Amino acid sequence: MTRVSRGFSYTMQKDAVSGISADVVFASTWFPKYRFGSDNQIQEIKESPKLSSMKEMVVKETAILLKQQQRLSVRDLANKFEKGLAAAAKLSDEARLQEAASLEKHVLLKKLKDALEALKGRVAGRNKDDVEEAILMLEALAAQLTQREDELIQEKAEVKKLAAFLKQASEDAKRLVDEERAFARAEIEDARAAVQRVEEALQEHERMSKASGNQDLDELMKQVQEARRIKMLHQPSRVMDMEHELQALRIQLAEKSKHSLKLQKELATCKKGDKLMAGFYEMDGSESLGSCLRISPLDGAPDLLDCTIQWYRSTPGNSEKELITGANKSTYAPEPFDVGRILLADISADNMTITVTSGPVDPAPGLGNYVEALVRRHETEFTVVVIEVNGKDHSQESIHVLHIGKMGMKLRKGKSVTAKEYYSSTMQFCGIRGGGTAAIQTAYWQAKTGLSFILAFESDRERNTAIMLARRYALDCNIVLAGPGDAAAAGS
Repeated sequence: MTRVSRGFSYTMQKDAVSGISADVVFASTWFPKYRFGSDNQIQEIKESPKLSSMKEMVVKETAILLKQQQRLSVRDLANKFEKGLAAAAKLSDEARLQEAASLEKHVLLKKLKDALEALKGRVAGRNKDDVEEAILMLEALAAQLTQREDELIQEKAEVKKLAAFLKQASEDAKRLVDEERAFARAEIEDARAAVQRVEEALQEHERMSKASGNQDLDELMKQVQEARRIKMLHQPSRVMDMEHELQALRIQLAEKSKHSLKLQKELATCKKGDKLMAGFYEMDGSESLGSCLRISPLDGAPDLLDCTIQWYRSTPGNSEKELITGANKSTYAPEPFDVGRILLADISADNMTITVTSGPVDPAPGLGNYVEALVRRHETEFTVVVIEVNGKDHSQESIHVLHIGKMGMKLRKGKSVTAKEYYSSTMQFCGIRGGGTAAIQTAYWQAKTGLSFILAFESDRERNTAIMLARRYALDCNIVLAGPGDAAAAGS
């Protein structure tokens, strides 16, 4: 066996490697590391951890884009597809670079194999075996490189398909963006036209308002001028003089009315032949609704405590008298049923009877119009004080509310209902008959047989309003509402 010296072997290897290195341009500054695996297969040792292949990255990105397509806007979708297209172009460039690097690897392996073949003829022994083993490794490495190139070609084809798909999707997205932009522009134009129409309508309304406002202003100025003219015609001093004259005439008319009333009473007494007896008593008070009439004794007349008194009502021009049940006191407060009638009081003492007569009872000013206004309502409330219940005093928690409605009357205390009845022939409602000056504010209400109340109102106007209103509602129900023993109640 020929033994090769160390110096010769080192010189041969150096010359061979130097020749190869001079003709090859490496794509990188490092050379991959290999090792023998099972079945003498050459495996490349990777220093970095396993990374996703280019195909997997593109597929993953495409899946994410397709998943987000439903919830992205058209503009965002177009941007995403453009980014994907750029990524696909970048990956294609990387594939071309890898293809170039693979070509350089083939050239390098071929030159290296040629160098080893030349070296094989020059060495012998163990070195020759090493060279043969290196040649086998180069052949296996060339086979793996060829297989890897085939895989890269397939991946490149798939990448091109994905790039074409992304390009088409990007074009579709751009088309959708253009369509949406055109649709938005059309809507904007419609909105502008609508705004313009509204502005024109507002301007027209303003013009009409200004025109009507000018007309109203002209009319107002005419009214002001007319008022000034009237004011110039009627100076304040002249108006005050006229008011003083009217006040004086009213006073004189009231005095004349009292004097005339007194003369009428004396004339009526003379006609009945009771002139001597009538001189014992006289009737005081205004003969109108809301006032109180009182019988006063004159000098030498018997005391009223020793006399029996009974009040009557009569129609002017009729000698018949109607008994007022319960009116047996020296005072009497006329009620709405007495309006337009004459009131008489018979005073009996020492087997003689004296009759005192009043004139026709006048209505309260404005009360009729007030009641007519209340009739339009469904119900009216009055605050009252319950004085008596069934003839017995009622002092505890006596403040109640009286409801007068179209179908009936109700008396309540808070939410508790004391009495509630519909209008019927057994119901009675009238002013109290007797009881001093407080009688003008007091009324008697019999809700039904066995249940009666004496109610005090806040004023005489409220009492008379309640009586008139209840009788009006009852008359609409074909019921005549009056007091105890009245002819109207008996006739009903």
